[in-house]
Amino acid sequence: MAEEKVEEKTTEELAEAESLKTEKPVEEIPSSPNTVASLKEKPAEEKLQGEELEKADEVKANASLEKEAEAKTSASLEKAAEAESLETEKPVEEKPEKSIEQRKKELLEKVKKLKGKVEKPTTEELKKQVKIKKRTDMLIPLEEYVKAGIYLGTKVVTPAMRPFVYRRRADGLAIFNTDLIDEKLKEGIEYLSKFEAKDVILACKRQAGWKAAEKFSELTGIRVFTKKYPAGLLTNTNLDDFFENELTIVTDSWLDKNALNDTINVHKKVLMVCDTNNFAKGADQIIIGNNKSPKSLGVIFYLLTRGYCKAKKIDADIPDLEWWTGEEEEFQKGASRGV
Repeated sequence: MAEEKVEEKTTEELAEAESLKTEKPVEEIPSSPNTVASLKEKPAEEKLQGEELEKADEVKANASLEKEAEAKTSASLEKAAEAESLETEKPVEEKPEKSIEQRKKELLEKVKKLKGKVEKPTTEELKKQVKIKKRTDMLIPLEEYVKAGIYLGTKVVTPAMRPFVYRRRADGLAIFNTDLIDEKLKEGIEYLSKFEAKDVILACKRQAGWKAAEKFSELTGIRVFTKKYPAGLLTNTNLDDFFENELTIVTDSWLDKNALNDTINVHKKVLMVCDTNNFAKGADQIIIGNNKSPKSLGVIFYLLTRGYCKAKKIDADIPDLEWWTGEEEEFQKGASRGV
């Protein structure tokens, strides 16, 4: 406690001494010529100082005025912004709700106006339009498909062929959908056109297709095997007639099974003509239709020839469809007999 008191006392003494310094009597300065001159100069200095102070005050005043103006401007901007946003928040005038009867009346009037502008076709008309469009897009007229009997299947229908069957006749024969026949032929032509003639072979053991198959080979340059396919032709490299192909066209998988198996064993592509009793196993692309009739096979090979030659820009003299289906021969025979 004694130490604290001593410290307080010393600080008080120091403070008192500091204040007494300012209270010392001012010493009188003896008058002299120099002092008089200096005293004369003092009013001029004081005048300059006063002018500087006035300027400083003026600057301060201007600054304060600018601040006030800025504050007013910002305040006016805030008000304007607030007013702008409040305009969108104005209460919307509620329109009187229309009764259900009024709404019905208005809707009926609109329907009448629209009905007068748009004529809605019936379902039957639409079906007719679709059929007409499909027929115009077909590779050959629908009548030619029907005449050739390409739509006639067998009494047996495999699971793979079921999606393409339209119905069964009274005698049990399955009937292909002709629209799907045309679509699959288009796909088959497009697929065949990806390959060069030297890389393709055609196997057609069925006698009904020999004439059309040989003409197909002659016009396209694709190698054909009718009657019998040499076993191991595609698999046995020791054979003199060994042939390495990229695609095999199979006319009937039941009769041309050797060519089909060899192609599958060497992992090459297969384009297969499938009737309702054929399995599509091993085929990369199928063509659906009757593969037992000479007329039907004639149509198939005619369309394949025409499509392939067109795609490959082969200038070939392709006979008319009647030649392929045998109708031309029948006509000539009938003429010779005088019928």
